[in-house]
Formats: sequence, C-alpha cells, structure tokens
Amino acid sequence: MANPGTLTFFCGKMGAGKSTHAKRIATAQNAVLLSEDHWLATLYPGQIQSFDDYLKYSALLKPLVKAHVQDILRTGTSVVMDFPANTAAQRKWFVELCEEAGCEHQMVYLDISDAQCLEQIAVRCREQPERARFDTEVVFRQVTRFFEVPSDQEGLNVVPMTTSTL
Repeated sequence: MANPGTLTFFCGKMGAGKSTHAKRIATAQNAVLLSEDHWLATLYPGQIQSFDDYLKYSALLKPLVKAHVQDILRTGTSVVMDFPANTAAQRKWFVELCEEAGCEHQMVYLDISDAQCLEQIAVRCREQPERARFDTEVVFRQVTRFFEVPSDQEGLNVVPMTTSTL
C-alpha cells in the first residue's frame, strides 16, 4: 500500500483568499483540488439561495466528499480541499477525516483583517458578477459571526499566512 497523501485545508474569513490559495497550492503540489463551491453548484444548481440553504446542502455533501477524499488519500495522492475550516467543529471534521485515512494534514490559516477581506470581496464581485448577490458586506458580517480562531488545543498542523506573507 502506498504512503497516504497529505490533506491541505483552509481557515479564513470570507474573502480571505482561501480559493485562490487552494488553487496555487494544488498546482504547486500536483494535488487533487476539490472545491465545495463547485460541488454545491453542480449537485444543487439554483437551490442555494440563502446561508441556511448553504448549511443544509453543505451538510448533505460532507459524507460523500469524506469517503471520496479518504479513498484518494489512501492511494498516496495529496488533496487540497477548498472547503471552510472556520469553526472548531469544521476543523474537527477534517482532523477525523485524516485520522481515519491515516494521513497527515496541514491547515493554512489566512489571518486577514475584515477590511482586507471586504476589499477582496469587492474585487471578486467585479471580476465575477454572478457572485455579487451573495458576496456582500451583509453576508460577510453574517458569516463572520460564526468564525472561530484556531486554538492550540485542536491539534492542528497550522501553516499561518498573514497580510505580510501573502
């Protein structure tokens, strides 16, 4: 059996650059990239109209994705998941996925200010107007209420990134 791959996932507020960094890291590591936004849009087109809808469909997606990612990791292929790890519960899901697959993980923590996140969201809306309906300051504030800074007690292999290291 091959040595398992490594799982990379991301913690950062909306607009912090998680998707951009996921693409860069997947390319640099020749890893499989999985995007929650892509999976949700493909499997549930037009069904996600609110944050509550997102939570519902994201929860439906997780069991399938977990098994799929574990199978990929067990082949020795690394995986980069552009799925949020913004709460302790979300991060615990990633850690359990890795423990069950017998693989290592790294969590990239994008520690970016609210102001910079909002600036990046504004740029994203101009570049991707189809996202403008959800990528708003109101949604940012709603989602950010749930954000939890990672703690040492979570047992994470953290790769910190700040404005100065981006």
